[in-house]
Amino acid sequence: MKAVLLSIKPEFAHKIFEGSKKFEFRKQVFKDTSVKKVIVYSSSPEQKVIGEFEIETILSDTPNNIWIQTKLYSGISQEFYDEYFKGRDNAYAIKVASTKKYRKEKSLADYNVQSAPQSFAYVEV
Repeated sequence: MKAVLLSIKPEFAHKIFEGSKKFEFRKQVFKDTSVKKVIVYSSSPEQKVIGEFEIETILSDTPNNIWIQTKLYSGISQEFYDEYFKGRDNAYAIKVASTKKYRKEKSLADYNVQSAPQSFAYVEV
């Protein structure tokens, strides 16, 4: 089955598994709509794959409209959000359905990935 590997800052990656962040925001998303699973790579300084989540849906709209729909479970401040999407006409929010935090962290090599993706990478799971 194909999944998407996303690099997420540790602070935000852990909020996903704690349940306080139910949306992962992106400037661009993957085109393959059959993908329903995200593998979470906690970026520097951790640099480990820490878990995965199922995708409920992917919202696409203006940054303002996405913020209105997601702010309660964004896991980030509006200031951070606004800066991230500054100058953008479109914003994407991947809605987290269910999560699975790994008991033992994995490496990128476990997914045949050499380096952390800038936006995403397709992987087989």
